[in-house]
Amino acid sequence: MLYNWLYSLSDQISGFNVFRYITFRTFVSFLTGFLVCWLTGPYFIQRLKDKQIGQAIREEGPQSHKKKAGTPTMGGGLILIGLTIPAVLWVNLLDPLVWAVMVITLGFGYIGYIDDSLKVTKKNTKGLPGRLRLIGEFAITAAVIGVLIHHYKFSTIVNVPFFKNAGFDIGWWYILFGSLVVVGCANAVNLTDGLDGLAIVPVIICSGTFGVFAYVAGNAAIANYLQIPHIPGAGELTPLASAMVAAGLGFLWFNTYPAQVFMGDVGSLSIGGFLGIMAVLTKNELVLVVLGGVFVVEALSVITQVASFKLTGKRVFKMAPIHHHFELKGLTETKIIVRFWIISILLAILSLSTLKLR
Repeated sequence: MLYNWLYSLSDQISGFNVFRYITFRTFVSFLTGFLVCWLTGPYFIQRLKDKQIGQAIREEGPQSHKKKAGTPTMGGGLILIGLTIPAVLWVNLLDPLVWAVMVITLGFGYIGYIDDSLKVTKKNTKGLPGRLRLIGEFAITAAVIGVLIHHYKFSTIVNVPFFKNAGFDIGWWYILFGSLVVVGCANAVNLTDGLDGLAIVPVIICSGTFGVFAYVAGNAAIANYLQIPHIPGAGELTPLASAMVAAGLGFLWFNTYPAQVFMGDVGSLSIGGFLGIMAVLTKNELVLVVLGGVFVVEALSVITQVASFKLTGKRVFKMAPIHHHFELKGLTETKIIVRFWIISILLAILSLSTLKLR
């Protein structure tokens, strides 16, 4: 918490007074996160190459992806570094909401790391058994939300977007509900991570949007004006969201088509968990369905494909997730990626409109 020390010097140097402002720390957090990723990225990628940590491509995937075999994976570690360093420097780590985000993000990242490590060592795409992965994700999330409710009186009300004062209190059932939101989001992002840059830009857009949600929810005056729940301490999530946006951009520098590095499960699960817990902590659990619409559609395409095949023996899509379906229909990879980015921007604008349409 470097900013606390710098702010303490404001009595001697008045200019240091700016470090108490969330807006200023959001700005420097962004710069720090991007520079960390951008400057360390080449060394990080070279280390992955030296250790021969390459991507294994599933046999049933599109043939055009075969050329990507061996591309360094587990690049999500770079995103986590770009998030953690600004958090330590510019965010109040004593805030329980900040701790909740970091525990979920790093915890899911560790599960993803184990999954990636097994894939690399066994040279296949199976990795950690799905059941064990889900158990770990639910355990971490349930523990975090349970502590917030029990020790910090975190609200268990689920708000309905686009309606004024519309919400319902589900009590301790909120632990299960919140866990489903976080774990579902993490795995939806994981399914989306199939093309160069496809997942990271929607994550950047969603993180920036949650940064806005966190700032207005943490400011009592603005929250009262917009008639949204005031969440004490939520403002500290704004520089954290800014760091995720910056880390995502820094990673995109190397992940854009043709990718020099893939994020792997260590990246997709951690940033998906980040978005999920940000939705929970800013009380935008249902808005996440709209904001993360790209991830929702990707996950639903897989669920639909599996259900249809098991029940009827027929496939709805040429291949799932749906971005592979579009590939097999003849769309180029870059066209699919950019169109998904455009959709994410439109969904973010629609989600932000919920702040006033109440």
